[in-house]
Parts: sequence; C-alpha cells; structure tokens
Amino acid sequence: YVITGSASEVTITVDAGDEDKVQLVLDGASITNTDSPCIYVKNADKTFVTTTGAESSLTVSGTFLTDGDTNTDAVIFAKDDLTVNGTGTLNISSTDNGITCKNDLKVTGGVINISCEGSALESKDSVNVADGTINVTKCNDGIHAEDNDDDTKGYVYICGGEISITAADDGIHATTIAQIDGGNIDVTAAEGIEATEVQINDGTIKIAASDDGINAASKSKSMDVWVEINGGTVTINMGQGDTDGIDSNGDITINGGTVDITGQSTFDYDGTATHNGGTVIINGEETDELPNQFGGGFPGGGGNGGFNGGGFPGGGMNGEGDGNFRQRPEDFDGELPEGFERKFDENMNGERPEMPEGFDKGSFEEGGRGFKNHGGKGKEETTTETTTTESTTTKSTATEGAVDA
Repeated sequence: YVITGSASEVTITVDAGDEDKVQLVLDGASITNTDSPCIYVKNADKTFVTTTGAESSLTVSGTFLTDGDTNTDAVIFAKDDLTVNGTGTLNISSTDNGITCKNDLKVTGGVINISCEGSALESKDSVNVADGTINVTKCNDGIHAEDNDDDTKGYVYICGGEISITAADDGIHATTIAQIDGGNIDVTAAEGIEATEVQINDGTIKIAASDDGINAASKSKSMDVWVEINGGTVTINMGQGDTDGIDSNGDITINGGTVDITGQSTFDYDGTATHNGGTVIINGEETDELPNQFGGGFPGGGGNGGFNGGGFPGGGMNGEGDGNFRQRPEDFDGELPEGFERKFDENMNGERPEMPEGFDKGSFEEGGRGFKNHGGKGKEETTTETTTTESTTTKSTATEGAVDA
C-alpha cells in the first residue's frame, strides 16, 4: 500500500491475518493526530514501513487514548513484528513514544528522525538495527527493549547503521543483552548503555554521560551480570560527581578493541576485572590496569571461579581456555532472537554472530532499502525479509477516516 498526501486525525490500521505480510510505503505522506497513532498494526505476521525519496512526517500532539486494554502510546504502534526500511526520510514527533513494537522491531534502512517524550524505539522482545540512519534529538530513552512481565526478554542488537541519540535517561536500554557488532553510535544521556549483559564486538561508540557510560546491572534474574569488550572503539566522557565510565554489578572483561575513558571514576565493578587484550586509555594515559574506583572486587583476573566464583582467570570459559568470549550460563532458558545463539557458542573463536532473520535477505543485501522503485510503480517485491511476494501495488491518498490493510 502506497500512502501519499496530507491528512489529520487519521489512523492507518493494519488488521490482517496471522500469516499475512503487509508493506506500507510512505511516499511523501504527512499525518497529524491529536490522540491516536498515525500507524496502528493490530494484527499481521510482519509489517514493513518503507520510506521513499519523498520525505514523510508523522505527528501525535496530544494525550494518547487507549484501544480497549491496549495503551496505544506511540506514533507507530505495532502488536506484531515490525520492520522500518527504505531510502527516504521519516520524521516522527510524539508526546509519548516514537515507535513501539510488542514483538521484534528491526531497522534496516532509511533516515528516521525522532523527537518524543517517551522512548524513541521501543519493543518488548528485541530492537535490532542493521542499517539506516537514526537521529533522536529528544526522548527519555533512545532504544528500549523490555517486557515488564518476562525478564528473559528485551534484547538490543546493533550490527550497522548511523545512530545518534540525545536522551534524558538511557541512550540504549535492554533488560537482558545489549550486543553491538558494528555501526557508528553517538549517545548523550544520563546512562549511555544499560543491560544485564553488555557485549561490544565491533563498531565506533561515543558516549557522553552524567551517570554511567556503560552500566551492567541485574535487570534479568536469568543471567549473570557482566560487560565484555572484544573489539571496536569505545570512547566515554563522564560528567563530574558520582559517575562511572563502565559500571558493572558483576565482571568486566576487555579482550580487544580500544576503550578510552575520561572521567573521575573510570571503572566500578562488584566482581572481577580482566584485561586480556586491546588498548585501555584512562584520562589520556594508556594502561594495563582496570582500577576499581568505587565498587568492590579485585582488579585483574585471579581465581578459578568462572561466572559466579573468582572470576575470569586470564579470560576463558568458566576459568579455562584462551580468554575469548563467555559461555552462556547453563541455567539461562530465555529465548533469544535468531542469530544471537552464536554469541554463546563455545567455538565462536571471535567470529561475528549471524544476522537476525531477515537481515541477510533483501533488506540487507540491497543496502537496507528493500523498496527499489521509489514511486511504487512496477514493484515486484512487497516484503524485504524471508518471504518475497508478487502483488499489484495500489496507490491511494490518505483522507479522513481509517485505512484498513
């Protein structure tokens, strides 16, 4: 469905079958609402919001109303899987959340500019970014993955894209895992990245924070708490006062990459800290030590304990091995999005994880664009993920009322 033109007090509603994939192409669309989402996905297998070269804008200016028991509190609100892709620009302004998804949210292309009072990108199960440009100029949380009823869910996975976030609270927040395998990420927030487990394997990450730059805390009772950096470049600049560059309620392990922290307290950990490789710079000076400046624990490796014991002696799995990557705790039974399994593979040997489902298909191979014909005419592909269907594109102009897809 191709949507063009301007309208007010309009909701584009997707209410399709459980196996249906729906693509909404925003081609110069402008929708302004007072109290309802501009796009509301009630039911579908997957929905794609695709932008073209013509700039589109979606705005909700007042207090969101509920739909029965559903608090539809975002400009784009989806109860099922949602992918945002394309070649164009989408501007979102909201008095609450920007984009909310109750399952898996993926961004694989386009330019998304968000200003909101709540979370810019929010999902219960996971938020995945493979490509595209995300500019968040105002929000409470930039990227937020959390299920209040299930603390085994709520993952953030980033393997590409340009991400810039200015947030009042957290730049990136995950209940369980925040894993970064690539991309350019620039965060200004109270806390830059927060999760139970934080793993950085690649990418360029810049954080300016007034509380913690990276914070690993027990958000999920199913997982151990740790920060692990295996590659990439991480630059953290901390504000004055009781602030920490990297704060872990468990362990900190640096196996590679460059970690450059400027601040009064650079490391704070309750477990152990191990520096197996890579470059660590503290206030302009390179060091091999990871000083514990506020928390408990002992700098360096030591012990034979593994996850819950004396730490990570020289790295290794459960106190043994060559110091590369951790192993998933045996008692963790939460489901992970496809592609995350390799993170916990004992034989990973430094390889990057596989992309989540759909990232290695059309949307990724075509540079995250997925929608090849900007005007929507003669289009053969209506989805960009695992299934490609042929259809006749219907072009309509948004008018007052609801459009059912």
